[in-house]
Amino acid sequence: MEQGDAHAPMSDLEPGTVQRRQLQIRISDIAWTALCVLLALWALWGAVGIFRGVGTAWAYCLAAAVLFVAATGARIAATRRRHL
Repeated sequence: MEQGDAHAPMSDLEPGTVQRRQLQIRISDIAWTALCVLLALWALWGAVGIFRGVGTAWAYCLAAAVLFVAATGARIAATRRRHL
């Protein structure tokens, strides 16, 4: 078949296909998980700094914890919206 043929079947990853949507969801899940893991590690690093007596560690720990909670909440909300 020619490329411009209107009756040619769609490839798996063309816009509008189920596989394309599944790929987008999978990439989104990987990105959210990576962000949450990095923020959790940052918060843990800040907590270790607090116990070691680093003066500004509490600020890093607090900022990381707030961002971690916000990112986790957004990820959960996105997952719930997807399954409704």
